[in-house]
Amino acid sequence: MPVPPNPIGEASATARPASGRSWRALRHRNYRLYFCGQSVSLLGSWTQQVALGWLVYRLTDSAALLGIVAFLAQAPQLVIAPFAGIVIDRVERKRLMLLVQFLMLVQAGFLAVSTFWGWITPLQILVASASLGILNSFDAPLRHALAAPLISDPDDLPNAIALNSLIFNTARFVGPPVAGAVLALTSEAACFALNTLSFVAVIAALLCIRVPHRPAVAAPFGTALREGLEFVRKSLPVSRLLMQVALLNFLAASYVPLMPVFARDVFHGGPDTLGMLLGSAGAGALCASVNLVMRRSVRGLTGVIAAGNLLAALALIGFALSGTLWLGAGMLFLIGFGVITGNASSNTVLQTILPDGLRGRVLALYTAANLGAAAIGSLLAGILADHAGAEATELVAGVALLLASLHFRLGLEFLRMHLRPIYAALGIRHPDVPGGDAAPATRKPCSS
Repeated sequence: MPVPPNPIGEASATARPASGRSWRALRHRNYRLYFCGQSVSLLGSWTQQVALGWLVYRLTDSAALLGIVAFLAQAPQLVIAPFAGIVIDRVERKRLMLLVQFLMLVQAGFLAVSTFWGWITPLQILVASASLGILNSFDAPLRHALAAPLISDPDDLPNAIALNSLIFNTARFVGPPVAGAVLALTSEAACFALNTLSFVAVIAALLCIRVPHRPAVAAPFGTALREGLEFVRKSLPVSRLLMQVALLNFLAASYVPLMPVFARDVFHGGPDTLGMLLGSAGAGALCASVNLVMRRSVRGLTGVIAAGNLLAALALIGFALSGTLWLGAGMLFLIGFGVITGNASSNTVLQTILPDGLRGRVLALYTAANLGAAAIGSLLAGILADHAGAEATELVAGVALLLASLHFRLGLEFLRMHLRPIYAALGIRHPDVPGGDAAPATRKPCSS
């Protein structure tokens, strides 16, 4: 709707050809199975998301309801995700993931059957979206936290993070056009049925992988929650990155629930136009993921984050002012590239510096900052679009994101000053500087 510290050292990076570096995490059997299962499941999820938006707008003609549905699908993560992170750190992650995937299969199956027989109502859609939001509160941080133990070589973890982003955004690129074609040929029920079947792939993959045993967090629930929040408060890099992720998604992701409005009322198209628009954003996101896959190190990613934020802001303004479908699609490509560059790069830096005992809790907060902030932005965008219009809504969001991006850029050197000693302690060298500026690590890296 979508990851794992010690990044690649210079020696390991130069020992493999560039093409091998880009896919090196796939040499681990467990991660390879996980990668394949998630690829199929995420494609189904994007197909359902597009079909659900089209169904809501077809039944109600309400932009506000589009925002409410998107809000319910993501907002529970603002409240539940911090507690879900504690659960993830306390239980066997593979077993919890299997349970969550099965429940998501049931949710998709309910939508397929109800829509096929014509029983579906706006109220049922709202309930189904809220239940999906609760399940996503566990699914998103679980997907991030479960990937790390599947990689036996810590040097390959950053590549696994980038590959997770790649499969998510490949699905984001392929899913909307597929959904548009299926909607044009059949109905929303077929898209929901495809998503139901897609969960079989990830469940089968999870049953085949072997996750190493790890000690569970034994602290009481309240103590564990305070420990995670205190870590975020005291770590300036973590708190700064979480804040910029929240602002980026609150403002930039507001366009997603309004796509049916743009497709039908602004660009005067149908389901195929909707698929094209969302597919354009997905193509930009996919290119951003490929770009990150080819990176050799986590070093330098803070500047990439700043550039991604700025690109997303300018493209969002351009999209709001675009008068033609092709120009709008081009701006969405740039928005997708900028948003995923900011999100995935922030995720990589965070996972590099997180201790494993806090991984589930902090990644749950990352999920809340990402999807939870996007939920609030979607809700407000839908309400504002009903009164001021979709184009004016996105113009306001773009200008606000531009100001937030410039603020983050001005504080970049201060953030880097706090990250350098952490990288040095982990033995992470800049790949373009022989010998780097860090001594080899003298302690065990923070890894699973």
